[in-house]
Amino acid sequence: MDLTPAAYDHCELCPRRCGARRTEGRPGVCGATATLRIARSALHFWEEPPISGERGSGTIFFSGCPLRCVFCQNHEISQEGFGLEVTTGRLAQMMLELQAQGALNINLVTPLHFAPHVVEAVGQAREMGLTLPIVCNTSGYERPELVAALSDVVDVWLTDYKYASPSLARELSSAPDYPEVAHASLAEMLASLRAHGGRLADPDGPDGLPGRMLCGIVVRHLVLPGHADDSLRVLDDVWDLCGNDVDLSVMNQYTPNEECRARGGNLARGVTDEEYDLVLDHADDLGFDRMWWQQGGTVSESFVPAFDATGVLAPADEAAGGVH
Repeated sequence: MDLTPAAYDHCELCPRRCGARRTEGRPGVCGATATLRIARSALHFWEEPPISGERGSGTIFFSGCPLRCVFCQNHEISQEGFGLEVTTGRLAQMMLELQAQGALNINLVTPLHFAPHVVEAVGQAREMGLTLPIVCNTSGYERPELVAALSDVVDVWLTDYKYASPSLARELSSAPDYPEVAHASLAEMLASLRAHGGRLADPDGPDGLPGRMLCGIVVRHLVLPGHADDSLRVLDDVWDLCGNDVDLSVMNQYTPNEECRARGGNLARGVTDEEYDLVLDHADDLGFDRMWWQQGGTVSESFVPAFDATGVLAPADEAAGGVH
């Protein structure tokens, strides 16, 4: 699969394969042209324990997204286009700055509609001394061919698996092919992991925290109100494909945004304890050994940082007042 800048000429990087001429300034379904845009670069402490630990994950948020999830909490960057234009070289420098701040890894959030930039930036950063694992934090809506092409760039896949139902995926993310695509991309992630020798992590810390993941897959699933039945099917699919080769993260942070409240129905409320416990119990019954969950009362806003271009400009530019 072409991961040079020419891929933007007639873009087919994501499953939409919209053919946008991004090099001519025409945005794809993802909302992005061929100009790299970043919304934030900073330590982030609210990922799963093997990703954030106590020191934090070096998280870089990319602008744009191929999905259109009605419940998205990052809509400022995923759908409204917030972010600053940066060069590939500046992206590589951000990675090194996060490493200097003590980050456990470099966590690229929704980056793969900019895959050519990502590959080049990681290569440059490695040449300049980057030693941290690269985490790809993805919606799961990725072409398997792209996942395979990135197998020597990405060390850890932090991937969503949102739906088992095509109709639910159509209704909430405008992507009826999401279940098929997510399953195929997860299968490719698993093949890559096995080819690299399987899950690898630092030793557990003396405080009981799990060691930093160096190579592996964390599959995330957000339980949605009124759709616990679909969550059970998602867990069945993940278990049947991966078993205990992956870590599982069952999230309880659904928070209705303005659009969901306006829609009414189940999406206008939070997930009940009964719904969440049903999904957790099913995960236990299936046999997942490494599973992460969230305490009751958790809401998405607790985990959403301020998208204010922190860390995006070079330090000298920020000191000169480059962000307004």
